[in-house]
Amino acid sequence: MSSTQPAYLQIRDVVKDFGGGAVAVNHVSIDIAKGEIFALLGSSGCGKTTLLRMLAGFETPSSGRIVLNGQDLAGLPPYERPINMMFQSYALFPHLSVWDNIAFGLRRDGMAGDQVGARVEAMLKLVQLGKFAKRKPHQLSGGQQQRVALARSLAKSPQLLLLDEPLGALDKKLREETQIELVNIIEDVGVTCVMVTHDQEEAMTMASRIAVMSEGRILQVGAPGDIYETPATRFVADFIGNVNLMDGTLVEDHPDRVVIQCADCTHYVGHGITGTEGMPVSVALRPEKIRISRHEPADGHAPHNRLQAKVRELSYFGSFTVYQLETASGRRLKVSQSNVERHPQDQLSWDDTAWASWTPQSQVVLTQ
Repeated sequence: MSSTQPAYLQIRDVVKDFGGGAVAVNHVSIDIAKGEIFALLGSSGCGKTTLLRMLAGFETPSSGRIVLNGQDLAGLPPYERPINMMFQSYALFPHLSVWDNIAFGLRRDGMAGDQVGARVEAMLKLVQLGKFAKRKPHQLSGGQQQRVALARSLAKSPQLLLLDEPLGALDKKLREETQIELVNIIEDVGVTCVMVTHDQEEAMTMASRIAVMSEGRILQVGAPGDIYETPATRFVADFIGNVNLMDGTLVEDHPDRVVIQCADCTHYVGHGITGTEGMPVSVALRPEKIRISRHEPADGHAPHNRLQAKVRELSYFGSFTVYQLETASGRRLKVSQSNVERHPQDQLSWDDTAWASWTPQSQVVLTQ
């Protein structure tokens, strides 16, 4: 979020303590901009769903403030908040048609019949389900049910849309197809959205920014590319995507470069860090940043940024192959290589000796 752009949703030092030492949300502060799709990402029990329920009004913060568009939400029950929530189960009424499911909340608010009709038709057009208006939920596919639930959530023009594992009920292929579709609909409406997910790919695809949570705290907030390429902590590096983590010691510290000695190799890193010689650090190296070959590379910063190892496992995924290399110390190094040729010559196989190498810009040095 731009420093000059005012926060539309302000979460200020929010705590949720259930007692008995069970602190689900621990002093969380976040600013979210108007129109942003913001993801709370973390494993089960990290506090993300509890935080979402506090936004919705289903849970009351033990302390802290939640302010939406200048309005403090403290004490407001869920039905008085300008917020709608879409649940993972969709919670559609099975006895009502698609049309009536979308109209339900509008009718409860006492909207005039002609206005209800116009709004429902607009929502059906938005989610491209006009021809399914008379069907019941059980007559729809999972993806269509998800769009009905979204249309119902958007029908009342909420200031904030909350999504709880929005695609969790869909199979993998349909989930991938629906991610972009869902983002396009939300962006067309212009509603501010906070989503909860444990699916990293879902968060990376849908969100403009991500907050990674663990044990009730926010560990890092940033754009998907920033979270992936420059993780702030060892936990974030390990949680987001695949990564090789190597523990080592900082042996050379310069303003524009550092050298780190690990068990199986020496890392030459092409940027400075905040640290001192002799301190323990971790090096994070993504599998796709590593090159693999049968012969030792002639270029680079020899003898740094390379190691020799045995191929112990390989998995073919079509567009890429993942190699598990066993290093001299017995550790495993994961390497992901794109399959740019259909039938490459001299392809590595099980128990072959291989060289892994990487550039000085490939690593991230972690001090915490």
